[in-house]
Amino acid sequence: MDSINVRVAKRLLEIKAVFLRPQEPFTWASGIKSPIYCDNRLILTAPEARNEVEQAIADTVKREYPEAEVLMGTATAGIAHAAVAAHLLGLPMGYVRSGNKDHGRQNRIEGRLDKGEKVVVVEDLISTGGSVLETVEALREAGAEVLGVVSIFTYGMKKGIERMAAAGVKNVSLSNLDTIAQVGAEEGYIAPEDVSRLLKFRDNPSDESWINGGKN
Repeated sequence: MDSINVRVAKRLLEIKAVFLRPQEPFTWASGIKSPIYCDNRLILTAPEARNEVEQAIADTVKREYPEAEVLMGTATAGIAHAAVAAHLLGLPMGYVRSGNKDHGRQNRIEGRLDKGEKVVVVEDLISTGGSVLETVEALREAGAEVLGVVSIFTYGMKKGIERMAAAGVKNVSLSNLDTIAQVGAEEGYIAPEDVSRLLKFRDNPSDESWINGGKN
């Protein structure tokens, strides 16, 4: 039986939530050229994939963070996934804004959160780790005990791994670029020789030599 990371990789490719295009790179907002594009919001519009992914998030929380008392989604992409997983687990749920609301109570954290509560953050995608670490920091400042993160997909970039480790934040992803590349080759989304190009991109996104097959 396929592992969770393989099953989720197959689902993400099937619904085009992850799109592999090493021959025609995407350009990120930062200007970096990428052979992969990820939009996990598409999971929400594909019921079979959604059922599998949300159950996998819930199962991962139970397995990796059995003491969890609250799920907190990252705004905005993690909110729906946190809500569904919290429903499956029978846990409270809230979310963390990217900044304080400019009216009313000016909350940054939406939903009830008591000091000392054990929280798991739900994120859809991790690249360099910046946005999820801001969420963790906001929760810690509010007095929560952040047990860790469950994310749907991670690029596995060195910068992201190092930043998460430095902040003392554990992350468990349902799938990752290495698995996506392998499954993509096995199922004909990319050519077998493209796997090494994707991994070269992962190792150093600023190095564009992967575009011409890894030749400098």
